[in-house]
This record gives sequence, C-alpha cells and structure tokens, in this order.
Amino acid sequence: LQVTFGNETSDRTPACVHLQLDDDEVYNTTKSPNGVNIGHITDLLVSRLSLSPSSRSLETIPPQKPGLIAYLAGCHKRAGEEWKDLKQKKKGDGSEEELCGLIEEIRKQVVSYAASSLQLPDLFELGGNSCLQLARCLSTTATDPSSSVTFDVMGKNTSFYYCVCEELHSQDPDAFETMVADIAKCITDALSKCKSLLDESPQDASGLGGNGLLLTSALRELCTNKKAASYLTKVPSFLLPPADSPQASEWVGGPPPPQIPRGANPNQINFIRRMQEMSNSRMRRSGKGLENDTVLGNVLRLGLPWKHESVLSSYANPVRRSPKDIDQISDGHRRQLELYQSKCNELIRQLVVAGEQPRKKVIQWLTDALLVNAKADAIEKDPTKISSEELLYNLSAVLLKLCDPFVSNPDKAALVDPGFVTSPKSHGGVYELTGDNALTRLGDNVSHSEDEYNPKNSFIPLCFFFCSRALALSIVPGMSSYDSTSRHVSHMAWRIRSANGDIFSDRRFNHTLQVKYGMGIVVKSPTYATDVFRFYNAVAGFLLRLDSDQLKTMPEHLVSDACAVLDFASDHTTGLLSGIDFGNSFRLTVKLLSKDCAKLVRNYNLRASLGDILHDVFLPGDGSHRNDIPNSVICDPLSGGRPYLVSDKMCQDSLAPSLLLLYGEVETTGFYEKSSHRVKIAALLKYLWDSPEHKPAFRKIAEDQESFITFANGIINDMNDKFAGVMEKLPAIRTVQLQMANPQEWAAISEEERETILERHEENERSVENTLKLCDTVLKMLGFLNTDKAIRDMFLLPDMCPRLANMLLFVLTKLVGSRGLDLKVDNPEKYNFRPKEMLQNVCVVFSSFADANTFQAACAKSGYYTPDLLSKSVKTCRKLGLLVGESMDLFEKLEGKVEEAAKTLGDDEEIYEDAPDEFLDPLMSEFMIDPVILPTSNNVVDRATIQQHLLNDPTDPFNRKPLSIDDVVPAEELKEKMKAWLDAKRAAKGQN
Repeated sequence: LQVTFGNETSDRTPACVHLQLDDDEVYNTTKSPNGVNIGHITDLLVSRLSLSPSSRSLETIPPQKPGLIAYLAGCHKRAGEEWKDLKQKKKGDGSEEELCGLIEEIRKQVVSYAASSLQLPDLFELGGNSCLQLARCLSTTATDPSSSVTFDVMGKNTSFYYCVCEELHSQDPDAFETMVADIAKCITDALSKCKSLLDESPQDASGLGGNGLLLTSALRELCTNKKAASYLTKVPSFLLPPADSPQASEWVGGPPPPQIPRGANPNQINFIRRMQEMSNSRMRRSGKGLENDTVLGNVLRLGLPWKHESVLSSYANPVRRSPKDIDQISDGHRRQLELYQSKCNELIRQLVVAGEQPRKKVIQWLTDALLVNAKADAIEKDPTKISSEELLYNLSAVLLKLCDPFVSNPDKAALVDPGFVTSPKSHGGVYELTGDNALTRLGDNVSHSEDEYNPKNSFIPLCFFFCSRALALSIVPGMSSYDSTSRHVSHMAWRIRSANGDIFSDRRFNHTLQVKYGMGIVVKSPTYATDVFRFYNAVAGFLLRLDSDQLKTMPEHLVSDACAVLDFASDHTTGLLSGIDFGNSFRLTVKLLSKDCAKLVRNYNLRASLGDILHDVFLPGDGSHRNDIPNSVICDPLSGGRPYLVSDKMCQDSLAPSLLLLYGEVETTGFYEKSSHRVKIAALLKYLWDSPEHKPAFRKIAEDQESFITFANGIINDMNDKFAGVMEKLPAIRTVQLQMANPQEWAAISEEERETILERHEENERSVENTLKLCDTVLKMLGFLNTDKAIRDMFLLPDMCPRLANMLLFVLTKLVGSRGLDLKVDNPEKYNFRPKEMLQNVCVVFSSFADANTFQAACAKSGYYTPDLLSKSVKTCRKLGLLVGESMDLFEKLEGKVEEAAKTLGDDEEIYEDAPDEFLDPLMSEFMIDPVILPTSNNVVDRATIQQHLLNDPTDPFNRKPLSIDDVVPAEELKEKMKAWLDAKRAAKGQN
C-alpha cells in the first residue's frame, strides 16, 4: 500500500505516505499482536484515499504517481507480485497462506474502491477525475509496460483494469458504459489535436496528452476487456449517421466550402482546391466526417503525410544526399508508421473478437468508410468529401492484417465466397452495380444474385473483398501518384540541364524531390508492399478457381489493381519481390489472355496491362531486356526452377495465339500506349518462338486465319502510321540539338520561344523514341515469324500480301530513296535510331518472300515501287554487308522478278480500264478480287477493303450500323460474272 503509520520516527520512510489513523487498534500490540491484518485494510485504504491532493503527506521520495487510480493500480500490481513470490517460497508453517489471504483482500479492496470512485467521482477528492486518470494509466502502457494496468502476474483476466471493469459492470452497467464513453472521449479529444504521427497533444489538468502511438495504445488497452470493447462500439461517435438520416447531410465546423464551377480555368481550380483543403467544415456523413468525428477515424487518420513540414524537412537538400542516407531516413519513418499500424490492427482485432454486436459495428464502420470514400481513386479528388490518404493507407494496412490468416492458408482461402459481390445485403453497397458508385465487372450483363448468399464463413469473404476495395482506394492511386512524381522529377532534371541550369541550386527541383521521397515512405515500404503482393497473389488464386459465370461477376478492379501493383513493383521496388510466390498471378494472367476469356474480358486496356505484366515481371532478362526481376519471381520452383513462360502447361497451349490476338486488340489503347504494348508483346513472342515448348502452339496459329489477319494488320498499320512521321521528326530533333549546343544562338532566343521549342522538342523525342522501338521490333518479328512456311503463307493471302508489300517498300523508300541512312542525331541510341540495322531487317523480310509469285506481283502493283528503289537497296545491302549468302542471292533475284511482274501488271491494267462500275470497289475504285455483300446496307465491296475497315471501326461504312467480318456474304454470282468478263478480255487481247 506504500503507507506508514505510527508516532515514532522509525515508523516513517521517505518512499511511503505517512498516515495519521483515528483508530489506535492497528497501533495497539495487545489488540493486534500480529500487526496489520485483513480487518485493517479498509481503514488504511480509506485514510490514504481521503487525503487532499494538496496534502504534504503525498510528497514522497521518489514521488508516487498522482491520483487515485494510478495509486490503486500500483497497489494491485505490487500485491500480485508479492503473492507470486510467497507462493514460490513456501515455508511449510502455513504463514504464507495468511499473508496470501491478506494480499488477496488488498487486491479485492483496491478494485472495489477504484470501481466506486469511477462510479461516484466525488467519493474521494483524489478521484475527482477518475476516468481521465484511468485513461492516463492506459496510455502509459506503451511507454512503461512495467506499470501496465492491463497486465498481471497472477494470470489471465486478473489485471487491475480487467477486474475494475468486471466490478463496475456488476455494480452498475450504466456507470460502466459512462466510464467507457468518458475514457474514449478523453483519448479521441487528444487524438484530434494531433495532425500526424509526428505531433503530440499537450497534457494539462483537464485533458490527456501524448502522441498518436500512446493515445491509440490507450484505446487498444481500453478494449482488452471485452465488455469495454463492446460498450466502445455503442458510443454515438463510433459510427457515422445513416445515409438516409437528416444528420447525414448536416455541415459542421463552418459553412460549406466553395465548389469548383463549370468552366473554371486551371488557376481557379487550384485556388478553390486549396481553400477546400484548408477548410475545417465537413458533412457529417463524408470521408472528412469519418476521420474527424468517429473513434476509429480519429485513430486511422494519423500517419506521415508527405505534405507535413517535418516529413519534407527530414529530406532537406535531397540532391546532395546519398541513396543510403535517403533510405535510412525513409526506413526510420517506416518503422514509426509500422509500429503505429500494428497498434491500429490490435485495436480493431480487440473489437472484432469482443462479440457479435461489436463485430457488426466494426463491419458497419468499415462499410461506411468504403462508401464515403468511393471516389478516392478519382483523378481529381474532392478533399471536402473524401478522407485523407493516411486514413485510407492505414485502413488497407489493417484489412491486410485481418486477411493474413487466409492469405497464407489455402484451406481458409477456399472460404472466400464469390457470391459476396452480388449480395447487396452482405456488401452494404460497396460493390454496387448501378448508380454513381457502380463498379465495373469483368463481364457484361451482371445483376444481383437472386439466390440467398449463405457462405460457410461470412467474415472471411467480407475481409477479402473489403481489403481489395481499400487497396483500390489507397495504394493503387498512391503508386500512380508516386510514379507520376518520379517521372516529373526526371523531366525537371532534363529541362534544367537542357537550359544549362544547376539541379543542386534549383529550389523547385529540390522540393519536388523531397515530395517524391515523402510519398515513397508508404508505397515503397517493404512490410506493407510484401503484404500487398501476397494478397494479390491470393486474389489471383481465388479468381483461378472460378467458373466463367462466377468470373464475369467479379469487379474489374481486382485484376486491374493487381496489374498496377506488379507494374509499379517492376519499375520501383524489384528487390521487394524476392521470395514471394507469384505463381497464381502468372497463371491468372495467361488464363485471362486466352481466347476462351477474350469474349469475357472485353476491356482492351485491361488485357493490354496483362500482356505488360507478362513482359515486365515474368520475361527472363537477356541482352535486350531488363533482368533485375528476381529469379524467384520469374521461375516456378515446382518445375525445377524453369521460367513459368516455358514450364507452365496452360501457357504452352494458349499463350502464343493469345499474344497474336492481343497485338491487334491494343489498337484502341492510345497512341503512345499502343506502341509500348506492342513492343512488349513482340518481345514475348520472340522468347516463345525460341522455346521448343511453344512450337506446337505456333503451328496452330496458321489454323486461325481471322485472328492471324487481325494480328498481321496490326503490324502493318504500325509501320504505315508511324514510320513516315518519325523520319520527318528526326531532322527537327537534330535542328534543336544544334541550337542548344550553341550557347550564343540559344541565349539569343526569347525565353517564351525557348519554352515553346523545348515543349515541341520533348514531344518529338518521346514520339521518335517510342515509335522507332516499335518499328524495329515489328521488322524483327516479321523476320523470325516468316521463317515458318505456314505463317509465311498466311502473309501471302490476298487480303494481306498487297499491304505487306506496300509497307516494306514504303520503309525502303524512306531509308534508301530519301537518304534516311544519312540522317544524324546526337545520341542515336537514346531514340532507338539504328537505320542500317532497320534496313537489314527489312531486306531479310524481302528475301524470305522473294520466291513467292504473289509477293512479286504485289510489289509490282505497289505505288511505292520503282525499279531504281530495289536496285539501289540491293547495292546498299551488298556494300554494307547487311545480307550474306542465300539471303543476299534471293534479294538480288527479287529485283528482276518484280520488274517482270510489273510488265504483266501493266497489261492487266489496260484490261481493267473499261471494267463495268459494278466490278469496282465503291470505296477504293479498284477492280475487286473477292466481292462480298454487306447485309447491313446491301452494298458490295472487296473483302480486303471491308476487312481492313473493320479492324478500326466495327460498323458498316455506308450507314454506321454494327458489322463484323463474320456477317459479310460472298457475292458468288458477281464473282463468276467478273471472272467470265476477265477471261473474255484476256482471250481477246491474246488473239490481238
């Protein structure tokens, strides 16, 4: 009890409070021959607790902890330790039993007095603010575990705090509920004063102080008693007001901030955004209301925001710092954040296991958190409506930990029920199919299930799908923002150096670099990233086991987010991938790219992303491809460490045809994106082509004519659309390079004009770099694919051969006919500009088709053909040694064969001159080879013409009605009529 009594000097000790007792029984050796006994405990405690806070008797050395609750907690703890020592040092004379009984009475009475003081704060002057005192005791647990009120040496459920909760609840449940609410208010009031984990709430006589870690630890300790945890979820501030309640749309904290009007210019938008961010006003039911007005929101909103001055200042002078220094700073921040997130996770686990009702309240809070932040992944976020990035990051981190037991356990993972996303009663509107917050599904025509959702375990599916949604609203947009900032840093550095500036002294550049490092604290965190990677591999495993009907109901973001995370990792955190199993991710990617899933997953941007992942993550490195992805990711440990791309059976059967199909599908993904996608697809095809395991699949490619023509047309379109523009932009790039290399000439240009020149120059550089890489890849792909006769024959089809010949001759025209080989630019490798290598690749393709009469005729008919062009190309190849042996011989012979074909063609052109209009293609005005009827308009066109049109526009060119190549009908009668006419003309010409 840390008290003394008696009138002698020897009765006192500086460490104890000396009491003046009214009853002399405890002094009287006759009445109390054995000293203090059970009957004296009450008098001693009452006397100690009745002291005034200002009493000098409380001035001990060292000082005792102030207040009634801390004192009683200390008594309880010391009594427990003494009881344990007595039990371990039995004397055998029974004396320890008497002492143990005395100690047990002390523990019982300190609990009783604590409960009474919490119930009746005016009972003792020292206990006037008992709830605040208990809150302070709970908060000290994180800094001083030795004085923890929630731990006891006597075993489970014997701590001071647990016993007080049970005692008070048994005496007066209403008083217990009030105690929990008051403590929660003390903690959340203090939390609300912290803006980040780097801030600390000051402590005064009327409130609780400390940083976020201490305060959240206090809340976590509060919930170690299940009854207290249950009552915490009943406080009015635990949940947001229901969506349909009048309170939901109320504004608090001030008037509504201004909204961005239609037609606002960028400066107005930025100004209003800043006003919105600075405003404290919020709707009660909103993301901002969630983090300011709910218990868990106050907890989860704390983090290390990159905008915080302390975070930015920790990266001061970033350009002059070494990578090791930056990593050490970031790691320090991450340790602080991860420790805090672990406390958040413990708090929510305490609430979840406290019982069915608390669990329901937590689930409702999680549901509300996702609903009010449904637009957090928008490009332009409204800060008045959504929560902070820190809350969303912490929310996803907590949900990842809740998912951990089944992410690493296949048996538990099998309990994830796909019916959750089509059961509104279960997902609470998070996975809505209609309205503003509707989530796109993998397939079309998805509706809410009419079957009753009855999973074996309801909590596991909820954690799984809520976690995936939380990640979609946090880490996925966060990674995108970091990637954009990283690109911006690189771009700024280029601009500064181009202008002969100094990045070390450029304030804007240094600030942007600080922002990048601050943003990387979370998105590049090893612990967090590992949990994210493991979760998405579990997502892939879940999707793999679904049938097509179930798969189409899944939210599209499950797949797109997994792609985004892996894409980010391949660019920024390759080292973190090591040792993690990505087998399911690989197999799902191959499955979704297969022809069987092509009609199910119709989002071509998503399918293009899947192809990128195969290239960026699973393609083994070689001289032309990056090789920093760990082998543990690329290779399947169950196949002896061979790459997934060659060892996986499904991949062997379907991937090669899938990639050819994908090459055509990415046509609509965007100008620059399309080029990047196709370069990667071509690299994958080359790797598969060189792998014996994939040869059977390549042989099957020729059997699917429709898919192959789509692929081949994509190749030809790339060259036709891009190559001419590139050859025009290279001289422009050279002009600017020469200007910038001359300081006097460059300085003479006005700053505004220089800015315009640089912007155009950057655009030209980006275009040329992407396009030349694609063109080079296309030509190489044509070279290796056409070594196979079956594939070569596909290119010789009437629909394809003229286009192939046109494209090849066009490239020759630009390289040889327009002196493209003589073009010069600084650092040509940067732009992938290798004209001699490109000419070699073109001529290799020419030589592979040199013996084909169809190809010879197509070359002769091409508008790009001239005898001089082929002659000059042959001489250049021989002079530069670009072709040797049989390839050179075939290319030389082609020159003469095409010239002969040109003479024959001239004769046919004379015949076509007076052909009836019905024999001419109405779109191209050329004699038709294979006329077909368009059932949507009854017009007749050449098959090659409509096939080319439908690659880019799936409609009838005459009336815009939907049309596919499968719909067209051969015009057999007209074709026979044309043949008869042509035969008669040729016969007549032969007689003449």
